[in-house]
Amino acid sequence: MTTDAFYPIGTPGQPWGPAEVADWRSRQVRRRSYDVDVLRVVEDLRSRFDVVEYGRLDYGAEVYPLFAIESRDWKDELPCALVTGGVHGYETSGVHGALQFVDAHASRYAGRVNLIVVPCVSPWAYERIHRWNPEAVDPNRSFRADSPAQESAALMRLIAPLRERIGLHIDLHETTDTDESEFRPALAARDGKAYVAGEIPDGFYLVDDSENPQPEFQQAVIAAVAKVTHIAPADSDGQIIGSPVVAPGVINYAFKRLGLCAGVTNARYTTTTEVYPDSPRATPEQCNAAQVAAVCAALDFMLAHA
Repeated sequence: MTTDAFYPIGTPGQPWGPAEVADWRSRQVRRRSYDVDVLRVVEDLRSRFDVVEYGRLDYGAEVYPLFAIESRDWKDELPCALVTGGVHGYETSGVHGALQFVDAHASRYAGRVNLIVVPCVSPWAYERIHRWNPEAVDPNRSFRADSPAQESAALMRLIAPLRERIGLHIDLHETTDTDESEFRPALAARDGKAYVAGEIPDGFYLVDDSENPQPEFQQAVIAAVAKVTHIAPADSDGQIIGSPVVAPGVINYAFKRLGLCAGVTNARYTTTTEVYPDSPRATPEQCNAAQVAAVCAALDFMLAHA
């Protein structure tokens, strides 16, 4: 349903210019600490894993170092797997799920797979619990040449030497109630379009690549996560967030064409997780555990089908 709901920045029907972006940015408040929540945890992992600073985000008075956690026993003959979290900074379990996976489970893959884990792609947005970077750009629509997002460009530079060797990429996300209350209305206002209300699914789901579908892989991940939290059902139209459900808990997007993080490699196995943290049936601990279960199931599937 198209609505005329007023967003407090800009003029309805007109895309934002620099003044509107500056107004929006001035309203964003730092609400948590990347240093405390992420960097200190990464520092504690240095004794067991290699930690690589792959870039720095320079936003004037604020500079954010970007880190990847990698297998210490890296062997060129082994398959490579990429885990990313926090591409949308407000999606909390993607960040903490990635870190919890490294701490509790990554060691059991030693000698079997080379791991690259990037737990927080977008630290400015993590601190402000937002979807965009300071330029009002969505990093998860910006994984392409000449990217307008520093976050996306830095990750692409990190991955470039291994792009053809990575066999698995799992990108950890959430779908939240604020997608409809804030982020999609803001997107419509930014682009000068009418806001069309959507429906938030209650439960976990996956996004497969329509240009490289791997249905057996997706169902293996769904089966593992179902032991931790509930899987989102299709709505009355047989859809989840406006896309047809192609299997229980699975929809498809064109990763590369849309500039999505999950399309940044040429991996055979790719997926985007979507946890629902606002469900009355899920706790923050369950949401983190669902992300961890998804990563482990994805890795196990890749290794079993190598």
